[in-house]
Amino acid sequence: MDTLLSGRVWVVGDSVTTDAMYPAFAMKLPVPEAARHIFYELRPGWTEQVGPGDIVVAGRNFGLGSSRPVAALFRELGVAALVAEEFNSLFLRNAINHGLPALTVPGATAAFADGDTARLDFAEGWIENTATGTRLPGGALPPMVLQILAAGGILPKLAREGYVAPPTTGPHRS
Repeated sequence: MDTLLSGRVWVVGDSVTTDAMYPAFAMKLPVPEAARHIFYELRPGWTEQVGPGDIVVAGRNFGLGSSRPVAALFRELGVAALVAEEFNSLFLRNAINHGLPALTVPGATAAFADGDTARLDFAEGWIENTATGTRLPGGALPPMVLQILAAGGILPKLAREGYVAPPTTGPHRS
């Protein structure tokens, strides 16, 4: 698995809740349709702009609140990775379990603006603004987390290892 990514950046602030990412009305929709409502009130129209390979850079307490499975929606949109100055622990685990790299990097929001290009390596634990050359260290993801990401998430990893039955529907569908 390649742990080095490059993509266009979208910056959001501090204390973005899962409720702000995944509005209640969208929870009854199929994942592809629900994904069109990420940041529905926070950044109207964002889902029409975000593209495959993009990276979301957030402030502190990203993913605060209820444990809505937002990672599946980010993956549906093609978001390649999440970087935050601090993740809510339940949200972080949800992202990893869905196979979405999530890297903690203090000071990340000050180093990027919407539309910048970032390079990041989640095995080594850094992110770089390609225009300015600013590279910030973060926490490298542990080997077990890298294995989960390489498998596409915790359920595909467990299925591959014979602990659970393989999914009968597409990955990360609810």
